Amino acid sequence: MLEEFQQIDVFRPSIFDFAANLLISLACGIVIALVYRFTYRGGSYSPTFVNSLVLLSLITTVVILVIGNNLARAFGLVGAMSIIRFRTAVRDVQDIVFIFFSLCIGMAAGVGLNSIALLGTLFIGLVILLLDGTEFGRPVHLKHLLQLTYTGTPAQEASLRQLLGQYCRTTQLVNLRQLHDQEYVEAFYHLSLRRSRKEQDFMADLRKLGFVTQVNLFFEEEGGGVPAV
Repeated sequence: MLEEFQQIDVFRPSIFDFAANLLISLACGIVIALVYRFTYRGGSYSPTFVNSLVLLSLITTVVILVIGNNLARAFGLVGAMSIIRFRTAVRDVQDIVFIFFSLCIGMAAGVGLNSIALLGTLFIGLVILLLDGTEFGRPVHLKHLLQLTYTGTPAQEASLRQLLGQYCRTTQLVNLRQLHDQEYVEAFYHLSLRRSRKEQDFMADLRKLGFVTQVNLFFEEEGGGVPAV
């Protein structure tokens, strides 16, 4: 049976086909890497990951060309890949998407479907740019964590609540504690600002309150949660 598998090898690309597929894969890999670099919004940007997207597309193309229609080679490759252990944690879900994107385009170029590889790269790349440019997945109301230190008389707390009501769509007091000198109060609020309000104006008006001594505004963390108190 193994001999029958080895005989199934009708896919024999010429040197010209091999070079053409690699060039198409290289061009598509560069486009994918540029789209990733343009749309990346996270921290700790990795140039090696961008370069790896280009190389991944090329390597996938070579692997597909090597396998061809030979089932024995395909099973051998599966066995070889099972030995490798990938221990690098992917930091962002979008990184996984780009890895899969590069793999699929490399496979298309490897089997000679160059038009699909080119059109797929252009179409998917344009969709990614469109989603990023329109901020499609961004939350409508960004969550914040507000930290305030102030002198806590009833009249001052009423003024503070009035200002929060003017600027904030929702507010939730999550922690309130008396500082060591018993004169100042430290408060933490989860809040979302109204769409017409800006963070800079909000903090400036808070500082104008004479009884507020310290203001810190933390933005929503990547992944959808506000920072923990």
